[in-house]
Amino acid sequence: MSLIAFLFLATLLFCIGVAGIILNRKNLIMILMSIELMLLAVNTNFIAFSYYLRDVTGQVFVFFVLTVAAAEAAIGLAILVALFRNKRSIEIDSISSLKG
Repeated sequence: MSLIAFLFLATLLFCIGVAGIILNRKNLIMILMSIELMLLAVNTNFIAFSYYLRDVTGQVFVFFVLTVAAAEAAIGLAILVALFRNKRSIEIDSISSLKG
């Protein structure tokens, strides 16, 4: 496959992630999944450029992005569980009532 095909795929994934955040602002799980999809698009770009430039730097950055994505998923799900225990809902509107 050519570099253009990988960049097109990454652009498509990133746009789907942005659309998921913009169109669905009520559900916290969908927002977290959309952020993960955007990080996957960035990883696809890093791998594509790393492969075509014959440089390992992009692949090293992928490990850092995967680490950030795993931490974001773990912390996001922990916040989601705590929110569900307090409010019995995971809607974004109920989060604003937690202000102290």
